[in-house]
Amino acid sequence: MVRANFAANDLLRRRLQTSLTIATLMLSVASTLFLLLFSNRLGVGIASTSGTFTLGLTALLGQFILFVGVLIFVVGAVLTSFVVFLMMTQRTRDFGLIKAAGCPNSLVAGYFMTELLTVAFVGCALGIILGFLGDLAVTKIVFSTYQMPTLWFGPLVFATFFVLAIFFGLQPLLKASKMSAIQASSPVDYYGLTMENTHKVLSKSRLTWSVASRSLIRRQSATFRIVILLSIVFILLTISVAGGIIAKNTTESWIENTLDSKTVVVAHSGLENQYRLLLSKFIGDKNTGDFNYSDPNFAIPSVVISRLNAMPDIEMVDSRLVLYQNVSEVGNFTVVSGTSNMIFVGNSRKGQSLVIGVDPQKLVGSWSVKGRFLNQMDTLGAVIGDSISQSMYYTHPSKNIVLSDPLSEGIRFQNSTFDIVGICIDPINNGFVTYVPLNTLENITGIFSPNILFIELTDMTNRNIAIVNIRNIVQEFNPNLDVFDLSSTVQQNTQLLSTTWQTIMFLPLLTLASAAICLVSYMMLIIDEQKQEFAILRAVGARQRIIMYISGIQSALVLCSSFGIGISFGVITTTLILMPNPIVTGLTLMEIIVWLASALAVMFILSIYPAFRMAKAPVLKIMS
Repeated sequence: MVRANFAANDLLRRRLQTSLTIATLMLSVASTLFLLLFSNRLGVGIASTSGTFTLGLTALLGQFILFVGVLIFVVGAVLTSFVVFLMMTQRTRDFGLIKAAGCPNSLVAGYFMTELLTVAFVGCALGIILGFLGDLAVTKIVFSTYQMPTLWFGPLVFATFFVLAIFFGLQPLLKASKMSAIQASSPVDYYGLTMENTHKVLSKSRLTWSVASRSLIRRQSATFRIVILLSIVFILLTISVAGGIIAKNTTESWIENTLDSKTVVVAHSGLENQYRLLLSKFIGDKNTGDFNYSDPNFAIPSVVISRLNAMPDIEMVDSRLVLYQNVSEVGNFTVVSGTSNMIFVGNSRKGQSLVIGVDPQKLVGSWSVKGRFLNQMDTLGAVIGDSISQSMYYTHPSKNIVLSDPLSEGIRFQNSTFDIVGICIDPINNGFVTYVPLNTLENITGIFSPNILFIELTDMTNRNIAIVNIRNIVQEFNPNLDVFDLSSTVQQNTQLLSTTWQTIMFLPLLTLASAAICLVSYMMLIIDEQKQEFAILRAVGARQRIIMYISGIQSALVLCSSFGIGISFGVITTTLILMPNPIVTGLTLMEIIVWLASALAVMFILSIYPAFRMAKAPVLKIMS
């Protein structure tokens, strides 16, 4: 007998079980590989570079993806260990039968080792292919353009899961090799049963429940493993769905609120195109080139602002002066807690920033701010973007920067120092932005006219008519001034952010599918162990649905216990890792409940499929 032929024939003989094992391995490998590739494209992975999103949002995404990624890998490892262990444990009886026929241990172990290597290799290889195909499809949808991924992730993930599959698959083989032929052929070792000391007579009213619960108790090892496995899966699902939905809604509101939906913008046509580019940098690196923001042709006369303020359709005119400046960090001293010692905070690092002068009393839009935004008393106050905070104000022990806190430091440009009072998230220039008081910026630069106006329309205003009227007024004074609508650009930003969070939320679906396959495999083993009982029940007149009832109770017990544990720990963990001040509404909670309940229902329906097949089989076939 050729060893490879025996392994192939044995695997083909158990087509369904072999397919389920390979599918579980494939999905576990694919989900892990896809996570690495997708996070790398977002700029939060290993050795990645990306200009997508502000550095603050990238850090937030990175923390979430890291946490979910660790869980996906852990679940994948547990799934791999469970399904391979289950597959090889069921070879114990075959091991005993072949030993009884006179084959030496080494030859029998070689047969089953070949099976294990074949299943592990095929499952991992298909997973690598599926992972790269998933990355191709999602990249085309999310980023429109496709660039070759980091290929060395493939061999790394393949080797990791291949070693896991071999390691956990060898354990039951080594255990079986130490058994005698009689022990290995025993149903107790084949099914992993825990024998009961006494047998109780079952009452008719409790027959279904007793048969179901007894089988779970007898298979304590496998039942314990599947409950732990599904609990981890539901923890992952809760964190990814609940945390993902809440984070998606919260971060979208951060971007949307920076430019109110009722707002239109007035600026010179040249500055308009530049401002759109600056706003579009949020969704990827865009070269804005050298641009003279201080060009006198961009200045908006005060008479134009007065005329606009007099229009009944306008709620507010927000005048801003937009410039581009070289900025530098201004460190500070702080007292060490509990002592009188002083320690230097920060350093004198340099960078570039879009500097926007605003009137704190006339602001269109709002920002998510750590600290606070400017008020009328802040003549030398500044609010910096999160990208500046991440790139200039950070600890760097190798350069003796052991403490850095932007809210305790300052920022300097044009020979003026500003105290940082807040850190905001703003898509403009991808977060490399600094807000300062308009009057102060005008005084230090000598530019006393704003170059861009943000106009908030009243609620009852017809937007199209108002834009026409505003355009007529501004072009009376300067034909190069125009009115434009940035809502489409803001929508592109929020759409990419939404798609990114949705992709992260759906990452556990492959893991969930793997867990469902494991549950089906577990139920197949349970039903196979009970088939004699089912045959007797059918022979004495029980209806076909008795098998469905018993299996349904078993599946419900396993799923509900796992769901309860997973949801409890998942909610606690989600609460701990969420960003401050998350947006949670009744609709959000309902959406989370629907997703989790749907996952539970689908897994339950899939788990009773083996019982459905058994119920439809003739009594003689069940007993065979």
